[in-house]
Amino acid sequence: MKKILPVIIALLLIVVIVGAAFGGKLLDKYTYSKEMADLDEYYGVTDAAVGESDGRLAIILQNDMLVEQAVVKNGVVYFDLNTVRTYFNEIFYVDETEQKLLFTSATDTTTVGFGETVYSDGEGEHPAEYVICMKDGEQLFVAAEYVRKFANFTYEKYDRHLQVYTEWGIIKTYDIAKATQLRVRGGIKSPILRELEAGETVELLEQMDTWSKVKTSDAMIGYVENKRLTNLNTEVQTAVTDYVPAEYTSIAMDGKVSLGWHGIGGPGGNDTLDSVLKEGKGINVIAPTWFSLKNSDGELFRSFASAQYVKKAHEKGIKVWGVWDDFNYAAESGTTVDSYAVLSATSSRQQMAQNIVDTALEYGLDGINLDFEKLTNEARPHFNQFLRELSVLCRQSGLALSIDNYVPLNSSNYYRLDIQGLVADYVIIMGYDEHWGGCQEAGSVASIDYVSGGLDRTLEQVPAEKVVNALPFYTRLWMTKGAEVTSEAIPISNVEECLQKYGKSTDMAEWDEVTCQNYIEWQGSDTLYQMWIEDTESLSVKVNVMNARNIGGVAVWRLGYGTQSAWELVAAYAGVK
Repeated sequence: MKKILPVIIALLLIVVIVGAAFGGKLLDKYTYSKEMADLDEYYGVTDAAVGESDGRLAIILQNDMLVEQAVVKNGVVYFDLNTVRTYFNEIFYVDETEQKLLFTSATDTTTVGFGETVYSDGEGEHPAEYVICMKDGEQLFVAAEYVRKFANFTYEKYDRHLQVYTEWGIIKTYDIAKATQLRVRGGIKSPILRELEAGETVELLEQMDTWSKVKTSDAMIGYVENKRLTNLNTEVQTAVTDYVPAEYTSIAMDGKVSLGWHGIGGPGGNDTLDSVLKEGKGINVIAPTWFSLKNSDGELFRSFASAQYVKKAHEKGIKVWGVWDDFNYAAESGTTVDSYAVLSATSSRQQMAQNIVDTALEYGLDGINLDFEKLTNEARPHFNQFLRELSVLCRQSGLALSIDNYVPLNSSNYYRLDIQGLVADYVIIMGYDEHWGGCQEAGSVASIDYVSGGLDRTLEQVPAEKVVNALPFYTRLWMTKGAEVTSEAIPISNVEECLQKYGKSTDMAEWDEVTCQNYIEWQGSDTLYQMWIEDTESLSVKVNVMNARNIGGVAVWRLGYGTQSAWELVAAYAGVK
């Protein structure tokens, strides 16, 4: 017995030790963690703004934490400009050269300088009680309270985070039945964000079997056990509607636009008005190519304008939309015109816009046709701001604003058609130059898929009644000699004459179902000749596409190039006699 007793005691000790270990683990499994979460880490902020201190704040937009953060400076909340454009209003424009922040609405432009406490608009200067915008390194920060003048949202500052609402609706709420904790994730071992008092109200974001995702009154989002929730209610949030954007009004023609561009190469070109109008029956707008950007300070355009020309066109019941371009003077003079330099500086850009409108009013024009084809991607935001500013002046002066565009492709995406569809009266798509002079591949000037696809992409961004499709009254004779590809532009009125020089005729052409054009080719001694012919038959297919999409009208490049049957087709489409 004496020998057995120590063994029994040892076994009992082992049982006690194992039981204690197992019990400890079991107790630990069901014991609530008291670990507090690192809030700086949770919100992803360094140098956090806590209490009245300056620093950074995580942004909670609705119920999601953004990658972007706000900053607090001298007690004022600021957003960086990209955040403002992405979540509140993209219209804000920055002039880094003149250090200005601008906002152009349908009726006015509001301007503030970097580091200033006063902003100005058409009504004068207005003081603020804070620095409105400030530069910090490469970033521009804008005061949240200033942004609220141009967007509907609310914001509330808490330690380390900022709650922002841009949408409002009906929410569900619970009361906390018994004091508990708000945790980072669902589970009793998850770190604690903060204590929850009995009677405190939380917003229900997502409910699961035993835990719910909630938001507290101080905009902390975490998880709480369902057994701690009671009194389910609903609450209607109050929407903020203080900001009411100015309405974009438009000038619309009675019926469809039927525009013919009149190529004017010098003052003497104005004398051809009668002859081109005799040919171009069926137009209600003529657009003479009078004005071309001449220098890089925005003051002057080269001009061939004639008041007599306008008077004569008006007598014939035809409106005149003068054309302003950024390329003809450069080609005529052999000089380089830096449109970026003009557009990127606010003083010169606004001066240019005013110059255009003043000139239009001086000559009694009915509208402005803007044809800036040499823009680079770098100039994109400045051109779009120019369009906004010019549109305000046109709207105030009763001038129609139309803008010419390439067929929208990836290479021309910086011509923001969505902005043009808002600020302009008409958006003209130049439905040609699919294969252009200098192109190293022979092909159609305007195949039907090119035209229809361009219109469809445009109509995704521009109201149909504002869209005008421009038809080419020309084609190209392509010549391929070895690896060299060249072409010659041929007015459709001269196609037959051109072919006859080579012993060919349009009767020898065959209809191509792919391009919906008559096609002809022949082999010379060392040159392959090809022509995708624009004629009444091909133009009719394009007009059918335009009719099917119920767009706002037609334009033609150019007067002097057409045939009687082609102009009759245009007149019938537009309903112009």
